[in-house]
Amino acid sequence: MRHFDVLIVGSGLAGMTLALHLAETRTVGLITKKNLLEASSSYAQGGIAAVLDTEDSVEAHIQDTLVAGAGLCNADTTRFIVENSRAAIDWLIALGVPFTRDASAAIPPKTTSGYQGFHLTREGGHSHRRIIHAADATGEAVTRTLGQKICAHPNITVLEDYLGIDLITAEKLGLAGKACFGIYALDKTQDEVVTLTAGHTILATGGAGKVYLYTTNPDTATGDGIAMGWRAGCRVANMEFIQFHPTCLYHPHAKSFLVSEAVRGEGGILRLPDGTRFMPDHDPRAELAPRDVVARAIDFEMKKHGLDCVYLDISYKPESFIRSHFPNIYATCLALGIDISKEPIPVVPAAHYTCGGLVTDLDGRTDVDRLFAVGEASCTGLHGANRLASNSLLECMVIGRATAAAILTEPPLVIPPIPDWDDSRVTDPDEEVVISHNWDELRRAMWDYVGIVRTNKRLARALHRIELLKGEINEYYQHFHISNDLIELRNLVQTSELIVRSALARQESRGLHYSRDYPDLLPEAKDTVLYPVAATMDAGTADGTA
Repeated sequence: MRHFDVLIVGSGLAGMTLALHLAETRTVGLITKKNLLEASSSYAQGGIAAVLDTEDSVEAHIQDTLVAGAGLCNADTTRFIVENSRAAIDWLIALGVPFTRDASAAIPPKTTSGYQGFHLTREGGHSHRRIIHAADATGEAVTRTLGQKICAHPNITVLEDYLGIDLITAEKLGLAGKACFGIYALDKTQDEVVTLTAGHTILATGGAGKVYLYTTNPDTATGDGIAMGWRAGCRVANMEFIQFHPTCLYHPHAKSFLVSEAVRGEGGILRLPDGTRFMPDHDPRAELAPRDVVARAIDFEMKKHGLDCVYLDISYKPESFIRSHFPNIYATCLALGIDISKEPIPVVPAAHYTCGGLVTDLDGRTDVDRLFAVGEASCTGLHGANRLASNSLLECMVIGRATAAAILTEPPLVIPPIPDWDDSRVTDPDEEVVISHNWDELRRAMWDYVGIVRTNKRLARALHRIELLKGEINEYYQHFHISNDLIELRNLVQTSELIVRSALARQESRGLHYSRDYPDLLPEAKDTVLYPVAATMDAGTADGTA
């Protein structure tokens, strides 16, 4: 058993932000499923949206966010995060994040791309250039810089190769109230379950992209925090809104490689195999339409013409421009035999971002005392029915900082006696194939039935299969020693059920949820909130949702 003042589960930008803001006065345990830098944040290419330029404004950024969110964004949350965007970027610059400079400016210009001489790009859904970035590998640059600070801090203990199993709550200990005292975690290097206690526990575990067969997310994105929070008694909201990124590289040897939104922001054109441009036929904003619009357009064209992919063409730009703006994309494609300065990039949509999650307020508080959620595992109300490009890393920092401030105001917690993990009544598994088979079946069912375009029949089929898989996996969990794959599969199945039940509850098409049975938009935008106690659903905004 190990104790920390604060235990952070997840090492993406949200977790790192919290750790650095708390460590001056608190002991911090930061657990991560693989190594410190293996999180979805590290794979973010495009950048961070913030109001930095003199021609931009807070009101314009707010309006762009609300439009992309299809009427479901919480206005107060959106304003709070956007108003704090500049402070978040100032913090990263002070830490030494190497954002791309505007090479054409000897002094900071007064027009676009003028914030302290840094280059700002534009992405779909944005009315201004407001994306500050580090070439086309922003997430890697940010997390590497913060990771160095974390590893050097004496009050932060990084526990790599640890996987959370379940939260330790008052209810599970037979105590009154709803409080969290830490987590049981699998130490994968020792293959043993450890008990980690803390006065405050934060779920910063990221999203659930791996519920789908095709995703831009790393293998770690298995919905762990959402599933653990749900089992601990937290509400979840808006889980039906899964963002499919329109442009994932289509190549047999490319595993989930994202082609940044910024390629379209800098003039990339989507074409059919014969070179025909199709986005103007779907939306007047063409390639700069929000992601849900572009993803549905690509899906429509692929199904209409029987295509395996479409093509994103930036080759008409000078090679020097392409190599300087998109060095990572250029090098990756070239290694696969695609010279993007001379030919278009084959792309397909893929599951990218979980817009819903555990219901929190602006301080990251969940329904369980001393339990917080930040980042993609949470639902603050910022993203509504569709996340605006590059708002996710911003949310991680702004809410992460607010959560740290809230934690610092609370007194220490007396931890009750915590029993060790008891696996005395289970045995070694007899057939590991059960896990691999169910993993594959789940992801295929979600891709086929709960994808970009949905119907009630498809959703019902998915739910039926999920319920069967859930029964098999729970039985397996109760009788055999746990493993990394079993824990992740258990969480994937639980998260998939939440997605499907949320989708069935929404009888309209809004944002990322498009239903052929309900193609129209209802006059009033309401959150879909699931309650774990009675497993009931409510189509109204839940109390406590920020």
